Amino acid sequence: MTGAPSPRPPAARHRPWPWCRQCTGIALDVGSARTRAWMSGRRSILDVPTVTVPGDSATHPVQRGTIVDTPGTARMLNRLLGHRLPRFGRPLLILTTPVLGGITYRAEARTAVEVLRPRTVLTVPTARAVAVAADTDLTRPLLVLDLGAHLTEVTLLTDGAVTDARHTALGTGDLGTGDLEGRTPTAQLTDAVGAMVTAMLDQDRTSQTLDALQRGVLLAGGGALRPDLTYHLSRRLRAPVRSVPAPHTAAVRGAARLLQAAHAHPSATGIPDMAHPH
Repeated sequence: MTGAPSPRPPAARHRPWPWCRQCTGIALDVGSARTRAWMSGRRSILDVPTVTVPGDSATHPVQRGTIVDTPGTARMLNRLLGHRLPRFGRPLLILTTPVLGGITYRAEARTAVEVLRPRTVLTVPTARAVAVAADTDLTRPLLVLDLGAHLTEVTLLTDGAVTDARHTALGTGDLGTGDLEGRTPTAQLTDAVGAMVTAMLDQDRTSQTLDALQRGVLLAGGGALRPDLTYHLSRRLRAPVRSVPAPHTAAVRGAARLLQAAHAHPSATGIPDMAHPH
């Protein structure tokens, strides 16, 4: 006679990630004009100018998507986040990076974030973070246009991975500078975006870029808050252009979602190859 089956052990219960003091996390988006951060346990996004020190003597340590002053960037991050970190424990940090920033940018950025004593640093392309924030279907090709203050990037994502990208050192911060080369700054910016997308179409031997363009361009960055730019970009590209909700904070919000996934299971982020254990 067989006995009654022994009861199954109760499933392990995990404390909600945002309130785990031992698992502090930081999502960070360092732009040329603004730096935005989200920390576990907080509901709001920290948003400050990207300057070395407040006041008249402030300088800009990040210019046109390039970190030109690594120590200054570190001081800015320490001023923003240093006093908010727990005394014990080291945070998991996810940092958005310009798609074409390359190894040099990631190396300088990782040096700067050392001031926050991270136990692990993950980097994610800004375009990927934007797509995650928008809850976009990444199984289909997607064009992401990130229109920042001093840098504009166009990125083709295929299955969530970057397959092509272009950038121009122009942004919304250049729109009030008057006529340039006989064209208004708005026209110059939209023409630059059009030229980048055209180059991507010309060099794509598949139909992915065209499929993504016909699907519609996902617009993020501060430029997405300007309806006139959205209108002119749509006309120039002859394709739908839709802004992600709260486009100026989309990158850091997407990074925060990846941060939560990384805490649950590192492979869920899809970026394990970019991990940098300390």
